[in-house]
Amino acid sequence: MNSKHRIEAEVLIPGRGDPIEQATVCFDDGVITYAGERTAAPGTEPGEAVTEVNTVMPGLWDCHVHFVGNVSANLEEIGTTNPITAAARAAADVTNTLMGGVTSVRDVGGLGLHMAPAVEQGRLLGPNIHAAGRILSTTGGHGDIHGYPLDFVHSISCAHSFGLLCDGVPEVLKAVRTNLRSNAKLIKICASGGVMSEIDHPIHQQFSDEELSAIVAEAGRAERIVAAHCHGKPGIMAALRAGCHTIEHGSYLDEEAADLMVETGAIFVPTRFVVDELLGQEDVLPRWAYEKGQMVAEVHEQAMKIAVAKGVKIAAGCDIFMSGTDMYGRNGSEIRHLINAGMTDLQAIEAATATAPETLGPQAPKSGQLRVGFDADVIAFDANPLNDRSIWGDRSRLTDIWKGGRSVMATA
Repeated sequence: MNSKHRIEAEVLIPGRGDPIEQATVCFDDGVITYAGERTAAPGTEPGEAVTEVNTVMPGLWDCHVHFVGNVSANLEEIGTTNPITAAARAAADVTNTLMGGVTSVRDVGGLGLHMAPAVEQGRLLGPNIHAAGRILSTTGGHGDIHGYPLDFVHSISCAHSFGLLCDGVPEVLKAVRTNLRSNAKLIKICASGGVMSEIDHPIHQQFSDEELSAIVAEAGRAERIVAAHCHGKPGIMAALRAGCHTIEHGSYLDEEAADLMVETGAIFVPTRFVVDELLGQEDVLPRWAYEKGQMVAEVHEQAMKIAVAKGVKIAAGCDIFMSGTDMYGRNGSEIRHLINAGMTDLQAIEAATATAPETLGPQAPKSGQLRVGFDADVIAFDANPLNDRSIWGDRSRLTDIWKGGRSVMATA
Protein backbone atom coordinates (compact mmCIF):
# COMPACT_ATOMS: atom_id res chain seq x y z
CA MET A 1 0.00 0.00 0.00
CA ASN A 2 1.37 3.41 -1.01
CA SER A 3 1.62 5.63 2.07
CA LYS A 4 2.39 8.75 0.06
CA HIS A 5 -0.28 11.46 0.08
CA ARG A 6 -0.51 14.89 -1.44
CA ILE A 7 -2.84 17.75 -0.50
CA GLU A 8 -3.44 20.61 -2.89
CA ALA A 9 -4.86 23.61 -1.01
CA GLU A 10 -6.08 27.07 -1.84
CA VAL A 11 -4.60 28.25 1.47
CA LEU A 12 -2.05 26.69 3.81
CA ILE A 13 -1.85 27.89 7.42
CA PRO A 14 1.43 26.42 8.71
CA GLY A 15 0.79 26.80 12.45
CA ARG A 16 3.58 29.31 12.86
CA GLY A 17 4.21 31.93 10.21
CA ASP A 18 2.19 33.52 7.43
CA PRO A 19 -0.38 31.71 5.30
CA ILE A 20 0.58 30.48 1.85
CA GLU A 21 -1.81 30.58 -1.10
CA GLN A 22 -1.87 27.86 -3.74
CA ALA A 23 0.07 25.42 -1.56
CA THR A 24 0.93 21.74 -1.40
CA VAL A 25 1.48 19.41 1.54
CA CYS A 26 3.08 16.00 1.01
CA PHE A 27 3.55 13.28 3.57
CA ASP A 28 4.81 9.74 3.60
CA ASP A 29 4.67 7.11 6.33
CA GLY A 30 3.12 9.58 8.78
CA VAL A 31 5.73 12.32 8.34
CA ILE A 32 5.50 15.56 6.35
CA THR A 33 7.95 15.61 3.44
CA TYR A 34 6.94 18.94 1.89
CA ALA A 35 4.78 21.93 2.84
CA GLY A 36 4.88 25.15 0.88
CA GLU A 37 4.14 26.86 -2.38
CA ARG A 38 2.73 24.64 -5.09
CA THR A 39 5.21 25.88 -7.66
CA ALA A 40 8.14 24.50 -5.63
CA ALA A 41 6.50 21.19 -4.70
CA PRO A 42 7.92 17.88 -5.91
CA GLY A 43 6.14 16.23 -8.81
CA THR A 44 3.27 13.84 -8.25
CA GLU A 45 4.51 10.26 -8.05
CA PRO A 46 2.74 7.24 -9.58
CA GLY A 47 0.10 5.92 -7.19
CA GLU A 48 0.33 8.94 -4.91
CA ALA A 49 -3.08 9.84 -3.45
CA VAL A 50 -4.13 13.44 -4.07
CA THR A 51 -6.76 15.44 -2.17
CA GLU A 52 -7.88 18.94 -3.09
CA VAL A 53 -9.05 21.18 -0.22
CA ASN A 54 -9.80 24.79 0.47
CA THR A 55 -7.70 25.42 3.60
CA VAL A 56 -5.20 23.06 5.18
CA MET A 57 -3.49 23.44 8.58
CA PRO A 58 -1.99 21.35 11.37
CA GLY A 59 -4.33 19.27 13.49
CA LEU A 60 -5.45 21.13 16.60
CA TRP A 61 -4.27 20.49 20.13
CA ASP A 62 -6.35 20.74 23.29
CA CYS A 63 -3.89 21.15 26.15
CA HIS A 64 -6.43 20.71 28.96
CA VAL A 65 -8.90 17.84 28.65
CA HIS A 66 -10.33 15.31 31.09
CA PHE A 67 -11.46 11.94 29.78
CA VAL A 68 -13.26 10.84 32.94
CA GLY A 69 -16.62 9.44 31.80
CA ASN A 70 -18.62 11.68 34.14
CA VAL A 71 -22.18 12.22 32.92
CA SER A 72 -22.90 15.11 35.29
CA ALA A 73 -21.07 18.17 36.59
CA ASN A 74 -20.87 16.61 40.05
CA LEU A 75 -17.40 15.12 40.43
CA GLU A 76 -18.57 13.02 43.39
CA GLU A 77 -19.90 10.72 40.68
CA ILE A 78 -16.31 9.58 40.21
CA GLY A 79 -16.48 7.83 43.56
CA THR A 80 -19.49 5.71 42.65
CA THR A 81 -18.83 4.90 38.99
CA ASN A 82 -16.94 1.75 38.09
CA PRO A 83 -13.80 2.74 36.14
CA ILE A 84 -14.73 0.31 33.36
CA THR A 85 -18.10 2.02 32.95
CA ALA A 86 -16.39 5.41 33.00
CA ALA A 87 -13.90 4.31 30.33
CA ALA A 88 -16.68 2.98 28.12
CA ARG A 89 -18.41 6.36 28.31
CA ALA A 90 -15.18 8.25 27.72
CA ALA A 91 -14.39 6.24 24.58
CA ALA A 92 -17.02 8.16 22.62
CA ASP A 93 -15.65 11.44 23.98
CA VAL A 94 -12.17 10.49 22.77
CA THR A 95 -13.46 9.78 19.27
CA ASN A 96 -15.61 12.93 19.15
CA THR A 97 -12.59 15.02 20.12
CA LEU A 98 -10.67 13.72 17.13
CA MET A 99 -13.67 14.28 14.84
CA GLY A 100 -13.58 17.92 15.91
CA GLY A 101 -10.16 18.30 14.33
CA VAL A 102 -8.16 17.80 17.53
CA THR A 103 -5.39 15.35 16.72
CA SER A 104 -3.48 15.68 20.04
CA VAL A 105 -4.46 16.36 23.65
CA ARG A 106 -2.99 16.68 27.10
CA ASP A 107 -5.25 14.74 29.47
CA VAL A 108 -4.50 16.56 32.72
CA GLY A 109 -6.33 14.19 35.03
CA GLY A 110 -8.48 11.27 33.97
CA LEU A 111 -8.50 7.96 32.19
CA GLY A 112 -6.38 9.13 29.28
CA LEU A 113 -3.22 7.50 30.60
CA HIS A 114 -4.88 4.09 30.30
CA MET A 115 -6.85 4.84 27.12
CA ALA A 116 -3.78 6.01 25.21
CA PRO A 117 -2.51 2.47 24.50
CA ALA A 118 -5.86 1.54 22.94
CA VAL A 119 -5.58 4.58 20.65
CA GLU A 120 -1.98 3.77 19.76
CA GLN A 121 -2.90 0.16 18.95
CA GLY A 122 -5.75 1.26 16.69
CA ARG A 123 -8.44 -0.26 18.95
CA LEU A 124 -9.93 3.15 19.74
CA LEU A 125 -10.24 6.03 17.29
CA GLY A 126 -8.94 9.15 18.99
CA PRO A 127 -6.26 11.83 19.16
CA ASN A 128 -2.73 11.33 20.38
CA ILE A 129 -3.15 11.33 24.17
CA HIS A 130 -0.35 12.77 26.32
CA ALA A 131 -1.62 12.07 29.80
CA ALA A 132 -0.76 13.14 33.33
CA GLY A 133 -2.49 10.30 35.14
CA ARG A 134 -3.83 11.20 38.57
CA ILE A 135 -3.94 14.82 39.72
CA LEU A 136 -1.82 15.52 42.80
CA SER A 137 -3.80 17.30 45.51
CA THR A 138 -3.49 18.12 49.17
CA THR A 139 -5.98 16.56 51.56
CA GLY A 140 -8.99 18.85 51.45
CA GLY A 141 -7.70 20.40 48.23
CA HIS A 142 -9.19 20.74 44.78
CA GLY A 143 -8.48 17.10 43.85
CA ASP A 144 -10.20 15.80 47.00
CA ILE A 145 -13.86 14.72 46.88
CA HIS A 146 -15.10 16.56 49.93
CA GLY A 147 -18.47 14.85 50.27
CA TYR A 148 -16.99 11.44 51.03
CA PRO A 149 -15.10 10.10 54.09
CA LEU A 150 -11.36 10.47 53.69
CA ASP A 151 -10.68 6.74 53.86
CA PHE A 152 -13.11 6.20 50.99
CA VAL A 153 -11.44 8.91 48.91
CA HIS A 154 -8.08 7.21 49.39
CA SER A 155 -9.59 3.89 48.31
CA ILE A 156 -11.08 5.27 45.09
CA SER A 157 -7.81 7.06 44.37
CA CYS A 158 -6.35 3.62 43.91
CA ALA A 159 -9.22 2.39 41.71
CA HIS A 160 -9.87 5.45 39.56
CA SER A 161 -7.47 7.60 37.60
CA PHE A 162 -8.43 11.08 38.76
CA GLY A 163 -6.98 12.32 42.05
CA LEU A 164 -4.12 11.32 44.34
CA LEU A 165 -4.01 12.93 47.79
CA CYS A 166 -0.54 13.60 49.17
CA ASP A 167 0.79 15.77 52.01
CA GLY A 168 4.38 16.61 52.86
CA VAL A 169 7.53 16.12 50.83
CA PRO A 170 7.82 12.31 51.16
CA GLU A 171 4.22 11.80 50.03
CA VAL A 172 4.42 14.15 47.06
CA LEU A 173 7.62 12.46 45.89
CA LYS A 174 5.87 9.08 46.09
CA ALA A 175 2.87 10.49 44.19
CA VAL A 176 5.05 11.79 41.35
CA ARG A 177 6.84 8.46 41.13
CA THR A 178 3.54 6.59 41.14
CA ASN A 179 2.39 8.51 38.06
CA LEU A 180 5.76 8.12 36.36
CA ARG A 181 5.49 4.37 36.94
CA SER A 182 2.41 4.45 34.69
CA ASN A 183 4.34 6.43 32.04
CA ALA A 184 2.72 9.80 32.67
CA LYS A 185 4.04 12.36 30.18
CA LEU A 186 3.55 15.25 32.61
CA ILE A 187 2.57 15.83 36.23
CA LYS A 188 -0.60 17.74 37.10
CA ILE A 189 -1.04 19.41 40.49
CA CYS A 190 -3.57 21.61 42.26
CA ALA A 191 -1.70 24.70 43.42
CA SER A 192 -4.89 26.51 44.40
CA GLY A 193 -8.47 25.72 45.29
CA GLY A 194 -11.01 25.24 42.55
CA VAL A 195 -14.58 25.66 41.40
CA MET A 196 -15.76 22.06 41.14
CA SER A 197 -14.51 21.10 44.63
CA GLU A 198 -16.99 21.95 47.35
CA ILE A 199 -15.11 23.28 50.37
CA ASP A 200 -11.84 24.85 49.25
CA HIS A 201 -11.55 28.44 48.00
CA PRO A 202 -10.26 29.17 44.46
CA ILE A 203 -7.91 31.91 45.71
CA HIS A 204 -6.17 29.94 48.45
CA GLN A 205 -2.77 28.37 47.77
CA GLN A 206 -2.55 24.58 48.07
CA PHE A 207 0.74 22.72 48.55
CA SER A 208 3.46 24.57 50.39
CA ASP A 209 6.42 26.10 48.58
CA GLU A 210 8.55 23.20 49.83
CA GLU A 211 6.13 20.61 48.46
CA LEU A 212 5.86 22.39 45.11
CA SER A 213 9.64 22.56 44.70
CA ALA A 214 9.95 18.87 45.51
CA ILE A 215 7.31 17.95 42.93
CA VAL A 216 8.95 20.01 40.18
CA ALA A 217 12.41 18.66 40.95
CA GLU A 218 11.25 15.04 40.99
CA ALA A 219 9.34 15.44 37.73
CA GLY A 220 12.33 17.19 36.20
CA ARG A 221 14.59 14.25 36.90
CA ALA A 222 12.38 12.25 34.55
CA GLU A 223 12.20 15.11 32.02
CA ARG A 224 8.55 15.77 32.82
CA ILE A 225 7.04 19.19 33.33
CA VAL A 226 4.50 20.16 35.98
CA ALA A 227 1.14 21.67 35.02
CA ALA A 228 -0.37 23.70 37.86
CA HIS A 229 -4.08 24.24 38.30
CA CYS A 230 -4.22 27.79 39.69
CA HIS A 231 -7.03 30.28 40.09
CA GLY A 232 -5.77 32.54 42.87
CA LYS A 233 -2.66 34.68 42.63
CA PRO A 234 -0.95 33.09 45.71
CA GLY A 235 -1.00 29.70 43.98
CA ILE A 236 0.08 31.17 40.64
CA MET A 237 3.10 32.89 42.16
CA ALA A 238 4.08 29.88 44.25
CA ALA A 239 3.83 27.57 41.22
CA LEU A 240 5.97 29.90 39.12
CA ARG A 241 8.60 30.26 41.87
CA ALA A 242 8.81 26.47 42.07
CA GLY A 243 9.32 26.15 38.32
CA CYS A 244 5.95 24.85 37.12
CA HIS A 245 5.88 24.90 33.33
CA THR A 246 2.22 25.68 32.70
CA ILE A 247 -0.43 27.64 34.58
CA GLU A 248 -3.94 26.28 34.02
CA HIS A 249 -6.92 28.70 34.30
CA GLY A 250 -5.01 31.59 35.95
CA SER A 251 -8.21 33.44 36.86
CA TYR A 252 -6.59 35.99 39.19
CA LEU A 253 -3.49 36.53 37.08
CA ASP A 254 -2.44 40.18 37.27
CA GLU A 255 0.38 42.21 35.74
CA GLU A 256 2.95 41.10 38.34
CA ALA A 257 2.10 37.43 37.73
CA ALA A 258 2.14 37.96 33.96
CA ASP A 259 5.58 39.54 34.16
CA LEU A 260 6.86 36.55 36.14
CA MET A 261 5.40 34.18 33.54
CA VAL A 262 7.27 36.01 30.79
CA GLU A 263 10.46 35.97 32.87
CA THR A 264 10.26 32.23 33.60
CA GLY A 265 8.96 31.22 30.17
CA ALA A 266 5.88 29.57 31.66
CA ILE A 267 2.92 28.88 29.37
CA PHE A 268 -0.62 29.99 30.15
CA VAL A 269 -3.52 27.61 29.38
CA PRO A 270 -6.50 29.84 30.19
CA THR A 271 -9.38 27.39 29.45
CA ARG A 272 -11.86 30.14 28.66
CA PHE A 273 -14.12 27.54 27.02
CA VAL A 274 -15.25 26.04 30.31
CA VAL A 275 -15.72 29.42 31.96
CA ASP A 276 -17.87 30.72 29.13
CA GLU A 277 -19.81 27.61 28.14
CA LEU A 278 -20.35 25.62 31.33
CA LEU A 279 -19.91 27.70 34.44
CA GLY A 280 -22.75 30.02 33.44
CA GLN A 281 -25.27 27.17 33.48
CA GLU A 282 -27.03 27.42 36.82
CA ASP A 283 -29.24 24.40 36.16
CA VAL A 284 -26.25 22.11 35.52
CA LEU A 285 -23.93 22.87 38.43
CA PRO A 286 -24.30 22.37 42.18
CA ARG A 287 -25.18 25.68 43.84
CA TRP A 288 -21.74 26.08 45.45
CA ALA A 289 -19.97 25.39 42.15
CA TYR A 290 -22.19 27.85 40.29
CA GLU A 291 -21.46 30.60 42.81
CA LYS A 292 -17.71 30.00 42.71
CA GLY A 293 -17.84 29.78 38.94
CA GLN A 294 -19.50 33.18 38.70
CA MET A 295 -16.86 34.64 41.01
CA VAL A 296 -14.05 33.27 38.85
CA ALA A 297 -15.71 34.29 35.58
CA GLU A 298 -15.78 37.94 36.66
CA VAL A 299 -11.98 38.13 36.82
CA HIS A 300 -10.96 35.49 34.29
CA GLU A 301 -11.67 37.56 31.19
CA GLN A 302 -9.50 40.39 32.50
CA ALA A 303 -6.70 37.94 33.33
CA MET A 304 -6.71 36.71 29.73
CA LYS A 305 -6.49 40.25 28.39
CA ILE A 306 -3.57 41.03 30.73
CA ALA A 307 -1.73 37.90 29.58
CA VAL A 308 -2.20 38.78 25.91
CA ALA A 309 -1.12 42.40 26.41
CA LYS A 310 1.98 41.34 28.36
CA GLY A 311 3.07 38.81 25.76
CA VAL A 312 2.64 35.71 27.92
CA LYS A 313 2.98 32.53 25.85
CA ILE A 314 -0.50 31.00 25.55
CA ALA A 315 -1.69 27.52 24.59
CA ALA A 316 -5.28 26.49 23.91
CA GLY A 317 -7.19 24.21 26.26
CA CYS A 318 -10.87 23.75 27.06
CA ASP A 319 -11.23 21.82 30.38
CA ILE A 320 -14.17 19.73 29.15
CA PHE A 321 -15.10 17.06 31.70
CA MET A 322 -18.79 16.12 31.18
CA SER A 323 -19.13 12.92 29.16
CA GLY A 324 -21.75 12.52 26.48
CA THR A 325 -22.06 16.24 25.73
CA ASP A 326 -21.47 17.92 22.39
CA MET A 327 -18.61 19.85 23.99
CA TYR A 328 -16.19 17.07 23.03
CA GLY A 329 -15.68 17.92 19.38
CA ARG A 330 -16.22 21.66 19.78
CA ASN A 331 -12.74 22.16 21.27
CA GLY A 332 -11.80 24.52 18.45
CA SER A 333 -14.13 27.12 19.97
CA GLU A 334 -11.30 28.06 22.32
CA ILE A 335 -9.59 29.77 19.38
CA ARG A 336 -12.46 32.25 19.18
CA HIS A 337 -12.12 32.94 22.90
CA LEU A 338 -8.42 33.68 22.46
CA ILE A 339 -9.20 36.06 19.61
CA ASN A 340 -11.81 37.80 21.78
CA ALA A 341 -9.12 38.28 24.44
CA GLY A 342 -6.98 40.28 22.01
CA MET A 343 -4.91 37.71 20.12
CA THR A 344 -4.77 37.97 16.35
CA ASP A 345 -6.29 35.10 14.39
CA LEU A 346 -2.85 33.71 13.56
CA GLN A 347 -1.69 34.03 17.18
CA ALA A 348 -4.75 32.13 18.38
CA ILE A 349 -4.20 29.41 15.78
CA GLU A 350 -0.57 29.17 16.88
CA ALA A 351 -1.76 28.70 20.49
CA ALA A 352 -3.76 25.67 19.34
CA THR A 353 -1.04 24.27 17.07
CA ALA A 354 2.64 25.23 17.16
CA THR A 355 2.79 26.41 20.78
CA ALA A 356 0.69 23.59 22.19
CA PRO A 357 3.31 20.79 22.08
CA GLU A 358 5.63 23.04 24.10
CA THR A 359 3.33 22.48 27.08
CA LEU A 360 4.95 19.03 27.36
CA GLY A 361 8.50 20.35 27.66
CA PRO A 362 11.06 17.63 26.85
CA GLN A 363 8.23 15.18 26.07
CA ALA A 364 6.95 17.35 23.19
CA PRO A 365 6.55 15.54 19.86
CA LYS A 366 7.30 17.16 16.49
CA SER A 367 3.74 18.27 16.00
CA GLY A 368 1.55 21.33 15.51
CA GLN A 369 3.22 22.68 12.36
CA LEU A 370 3.16 21.87 8.67
CA ARG A 371 6.92 21.51 8.36
CA VAL A 372 9.22 18.89 6.90
CA GLY A 373 9.92 16.17 9.46
CA PHE A 374 6.85 16.90 11.58
CA ASP A 375 4.04 14.44 12.24
CA ALA A 376 1.43 14.35 9.49
CA ASP A 377 -1.45 15.40 11.73
CA VAL A 378 -3.39 17.56 9.30
CA ILE A 379 -6.91 18.99 8.97
CA ALA A 380 -8.77 20.80 6.20
CA PHE A 381 -11.73 23.20 6.21
CA ASP A 382 -14.26 24.16 3.56
CA ALA A 383 -13.22 27.83 3.88
CA ASN A 384 -10.42 29.97 5.25
CA PRO A 385 -10.90 30.47 9.03
CA LEU A 386 -8.93 33.71 8.79
CA ASN A 387 -11.93 35.06 6.89
CA ASP A 388 -14.67 33.11 8.68
CA ARG A 389 -14.28 32.64 12.44
CA SER A 390 -17.55 30.72 12.67
CA ILE A 391 -15.57 27.68 11.53
CA TRP A 392 -14.01 27.27 14.97
CA GLY A 393 -15.85 24.61 16.94
CA ASP A 394 -18.11 23.66 14.02
CA ARG A 395 -17.37 20.06 13.05
CA SER A 396 -19.45 20.36 9.89
CA ARG A 397 -16.88 22.74 8.40
CA LEU A 398 -14.11 20.14 8.50
CA THR A 399 -13.64 18.32 5.22
CA ASP A 400 -10.66 16.08 6.01
CA ILE A 401 -8.67 14.85 9.00
CA TRP A 402 -5.40 12.95 8.80
CA LYS A 403 -3.72 11.61 11.91
CA GLY A 404 -0.24 10.26 11.51
CA GLY A 405 -0.75 10.42 7.75
CA ARG A 406 -3.85 8.20 7.87
CA SER A 407 -7.21 9.59 6.81
CA VAL A 408 -9.74 9.35 9.64
CA MET A 409 -12.38 11.57 8.02
CA ALA A 410 -13.08 12.72 4.48
CA THR A 411 -16.27 14.29 3.14
CA ALA A 412 -15.51 13.86 -0.54
